[in-house]
Amino acid sequence: MFLIDQIILLGAVLILLGIISSQLSARLGLPVLVLFLLVGMLAGEDGPGGIFFDNAEVAHSLGTLALAMILFDGGLQTPFKAIKQVWLPASTLATLGVLITGAVTGLAATYILDIPLLQGMLLGAIVGSTDAAAVFALLRNAGIHLNKKLKATLEIESASNDPMAIFLTVGLLEVLVNDMEPGTGLLIMFLSQMGLGAAVGLGVGWLSVKLINRVQLVAAGLYPVLVAACGLLSFGITANIGGSGFLAVFITGVVIGNSRFVFQRSTFLFHDGLAWLSQITMFVVLGLLITPSSLLDVWFEGLIIALVLIFVARPIAVAPVLALFGFNIREITLVSWVGLRGSVPIILAIFPLIFGLPGAALIFNVVFFVVLISATLQGSTLSWMARKLKLTLPPPVTPAATLEITALADVDADIVEYTLGRTSRSIGRRISQLALPESTIMAMISRDSNVIAPRGSTLLQAKDQLFIILNPNAREFVDCVFSGTIDEEKNELSAKELRVKANTKIADIAHSYDIFIAGQPQHTLEELISSTLNSKAYVNAYIELEGVRLYVREMVEERIITVGIIFKADDS
Repeated sequence: MFLIDQIILLGAVLILLGIISSQLSARLGLPVLVLFLLVGMLAGEDGPGGIFFDNAEVAHSLGTLALAMILFDGGLQTPFKAIKQVWLPASTLATLGVLITGAVTGLAATYILDIPLLQGMLLGAIVGSTDAAAVFALLRNAGIHLNKKLKATLEIESASNDPMAIFLTVGLLEVLVNDMEPGTGLLIMFLSQMGLGAAVGLGVGWLSVKLINRVQLVAAGLYPVLVAACGLLSFGITANIGGSGFLAVFITGVVIGNSRFVFQRSTFLFHDGLAWLSQITMFVVLGLLITPSSLLDVWFEGLIIALVLIFVARPIAVAPVLALFGFNIREITLVSWVGLRGSVPIILAIFPLIFGLPGAALIFNVVFFVVLISATLQGSTLSWMARKLKLTLPPPVTPAATLEITALADVDADIVEYTLGRTSRSIGRRISQLALPESTIMAMISRDSNVIAPRGSTLLQAKDQLFIILNPNAREFVDCVFSGTIDEEKNELSAKELRVKANTKIADIAHSYDIFIAGQPQHTLEELISSTLNSKAYVNAYIELEGVRLYVREMVEERIITVGIIFKADDS
């Protein structure tokens, strides 16, 4: 038997154990990262597996590749809308917040471990970033839903604070090991890391979208691989010219993920699976690297440092920043608590071992213990904390998933599945009363394992599954038709034009979108425009009634076929 045969068998067994252990996450209230780490520790030299593994460079290499893929997937899943909404508070937390957290924790570690100040600051920098995957895996599994602003802040901060922690760690190691100038040298390194990372990430992301949409590959399955290669290219170029590859790969993911490209949905599913595989591999390998018995030597010091990080450093960093941006005390408290440490600190703790820093083993063991405490304590109480602070919201009433059909790859259209919740505004309405955007087609209805052909007279019921073909630009309006309320989306919708058929009734517009148009409810938009205009209707003619403008967008002879609606949210 060849060695590679044994490695493949061992790897498959460990990955399977990791996947199976993830099913226990919701039941135990623990982040999956803790369970993955435990699998690795049990398979290690102190566990029943008895596998001896102490190669820090291999662990670092695997961890770096895995982290790059995780950040790339995070970028793909991050909408521009969320970034625009909270980019300022999230980016402040991801930079200044990490710096303050690291400094406070590092100062405490200096006295607790009785080590030099710079080494203490190094330990603080290593544990400075949070783990978004762990937080939201728990939120989803526990059925916790937060308001969009709070959720976006947590996601963007967690996804973007890793580069700052990596920069601080590498910078302090350069000062400690290679005697780099702390002031000017660190500033130049910061500008280089962040500037090059942002520039290459944007550039490669833009070029990647052009390449993906232009190239004609022989197999559809190659498109997700092509996207992954573009992400790794962004990381590799940036890292080799002295920039932050992690920042670059995240930005590249954001640019690609917010663009239209062929086989988009299948690409997202591929990368979601790849990110999970990366997490499992990374945590199991890191679990193998640690010797559990060595944690007993630092358990008390590690516990004190973890408590300082959780109850002192994180709140000090978060509270003033979020208060400045108008967050209330309950939201600030939750963000302070959602500071789970995960993969990045453990990977960064390997850096001192590679650099040959004296005392590197102590730092690694303490960081590992801090991550375990943080993930276990905060992870197991996260859903309880969100409920206690009364920040939870009812689950979305219309969970929807875009279904990609290969035949539509070159068409600007999506097939979307909606499952109607009991509070959906469309329950008890006929399809002809839904006032769906123009060119939106209901293709099929699934009800109690039966397929129903949609007709104008078809009455919708709770739990109906609707399959709808729509233009991506109309997605938000279609979402509103099948939701329970659109209060949060009203301002965003007011900036867009809703195009509907001219025979749509005024009452149906009001019911579907909360857009109230002055006129007789049973009148159609065509009747309202024709009776209000001072002349015959013509394309682009419009009327304005109490903050709502109705445009004639399409006509056949003298008949109005399509009407555009633009409204002001404050007047609705």
